[in-house]
Amino acid sequence: MSIYLPTQFQSTDPMMAQTIMRSHPFASLISVDDDACPFVTHLPLHWEPGEGEGAHGVLLGHCAMGNPHWKFLRDRPQAVVTFMGPHAYMSPKVYPDLARVPTWNYIAVHCKVQARVLDGEPAKDALLKQLIADHEPAYAAQWRGLSHDYTERMLRGIVAFSLEINEVICKLKVNQHRPEAHARMLEMYDAGGPGEQGLAHWMRKLGLGVASA
Repeated sequence: MSIYLPTQFQSTDPMMAQTIMRSHPFASLISVDDDACPFVTHLPLHWEPGEGEGAHGVLLGHCAMGNPHWKFLRDRPQAVVTFMGPHAYMSPKVYPDLARVPTWNYIAVHCKVQARVLDGEPAKDALLKQLIADHEPAYAAQWRGLSHDYTERMLRGIVAFSLEINEVICKLKVNQHRPEAHARMLEMYDAGGPGEQGLAHWMRKLGLGVASA
């Protein structure tokens, strides 16, 4: 798996990647279809730790039975998952001089995964309960209270799968190599929308633009 990744934007800290995957779980799952073309499904994924030292973890998700993606995962288990964190435009106004150009800053994680389709209603039900716990814990009681016929019909309509992460690339592009812009970037991003404010959070997490004591 390869992406364009200048060294100043690369993070090798596994906790950084895990934080992004858990706080921005709506991912793009990319496989190869029967015509050898990329096939993409956008879906929420649940990250959980893997077993053994050095393991990158496992992603759990599902798609509709009518979505052929699960068949591609079954037949060609190797796939790629991407997570996009906060992102926003950056104006050249952040620099003290005029000979500069705009750019786009962003936080992203790319994972190379090995897929396994999960069989049986118990596995599907366990997966759904994980996703409910992630996004709306209060809904768990309502799900448990639904009739068996209804939940069985819902479970028949999906295919669950696990994606073992074999490789992780974490890219944090927040102008790390331009310290003369950091203070102004923080000022502008703090005053912006959710994407800008998310990048300001990551700048502080990386110690950019923050005066040392």
